[in-house]
Amino acid sequence: MSRSADAVNSVIKAYDVRGVVGEQIDAAFVRDVGGAFSRLVRDEGAQRVVVGHDMRESSPGLVEAFSEGVMAQGLDVVHIGLASTDALYFASGRLECPGAMFTASHNPAQYNGIKLCRAGAKPVGQDTGLAQISGEVVEGVPHYDGAPGRLTKREVLDDYAAFVCSLVDLERLRPLTVAVDAGNGMGGYTVPAVFRSLNVDLKPLYFELDGSFPNHEANPLDPANLVDLQKFVRETGADIGLAFDGDADRCFVVDERGEAVSPSAVTALVAGRELLKEPGGTIIHNLITSRAVPELVTERGGRAVRTRVGHSFIKQTMAETQAIFGGEHSAHYYFRDFWGADSGMLAALHVLSALGEQERPLSGLMAEYERYVASGEINSTVPDARERMEAVASEFKHRATQVDWLDGLTIDLESGEWFNLRASNTEPLLRLNVEAQNSERVREITNEVLAIVRR
Repeated sequence: MSRSADAVNSVIKAYDVRGVVGEQIDAAFVRDVGGAFSRLVRDEGAQRVVVGHDMRESSPGLVEAFSEGVMAQGLDVVHIGLASTDALYFASGRLECPGAMFTASHNPAQYNGIKLCRAGAKPVGQDTGLAQISGEVVEGVPHYDGAPGRLTKREVLDDYAAFVCSLVDLERLRPLTVAVDAGNGMGGYTVPAVFRSLNVDLKPLYFELDGSFPNHEANPLDPANLVDLQKFVRETGADIGLAFDGDADRCFVVDERGEAVSPSAVTALVAGRELLKEPGGTIIHNLITSRAVPELVTERGGRAVRTRVGHSFIKQTMAETQAIFGGEHSAHYYFRDFWGADSGMLAALHVLSALGEQERPLSGLMAEYERYVASGEINSTVPDARERMEAVASEFKHRATQVDWLDGLTIDLESGEWFNLRASNTEPLLRLNVEAQNSERVREITNEVLAIVRR
């Protein structure tokens, strides 16, 4: 069946498929996406597709429909059942076949979606297959005359747990008390399996799998969703707190005082550890990551490469540069040894290892990686994003030490101060990030930029 291009394009986005179940996404739609994806990877030589899903109520039914679409095009389906997104990437890499993960990540309960990848967890984006899939879903997926594929089931959780642990030196881990907020998401499924072999006392919070998210949104990027973990860390006397998002591909860290640790600091710490294993290696960071990251990478003999915001840019640049690690301000962490894919679990294991192999508390350990003060992302609703950015550039041009337009507008000021203004891809918003030497300067720069943006 054919569909309107507007309806399809509102769901098949730049990096994945995502929408409201029953309104934008249903079984028939997902079946067609499965058929179109199957045709895409079949033409590249694939013979099977591995499929996993999160804990949302709608996920099993959508997986069934997607699998029908794949098998109708002659490819087999390997169903791994409940999985985190990085466990699906593991399966795609280990089985050397394309994959589909059913999740809407941190979105509310009424949403669902699909993250697609080629064999070896290579991403499928708008320019690398999603546009073709969208076109076939609009026009109608052609019928396949050959024999249909078959469905098999496979457990991968234990193999995934053993693999991620094998990538991190955990032998010198002193006893640690670790509080983990799974947010009723897939961390509640994967954390027990991974931590089972570690020298830790696990304190679980919201580990019950529940796609209605009864306690808080599974989006730790919003500080409001870290409050419960911060309190829990202080109550339990934990050495560290970890918070995972809904599909557990992102991980946020809280220190023993209940204070949030910047994802940039985590990026710098993990980068340093990876550079010890491979001196002189390349580390990727996006342009909103703290300047402490490239500084520390350079100091430790590595090569820092700056990219646009977004996992497709990070993964592409990692492949082009053979980078050993990449990090984003949004707490996505990418590892060459994990097929270049992102894994919040691997980042968490690195932080645990770094903490557990020395005696300082986490706040003391991370102090060397927190060199600057950041504003966090501040949104402004504007109808004319480009005009506003050009107005800001004009106002600051005589004080800027550097201006670039790699991803929005980035202006460097003296003493390591900088800010970035980026337009949202989906909403009429300008996003501002500021970094400076102290909180007062962050406030001053923020207020000045916002006065221009919002006037």
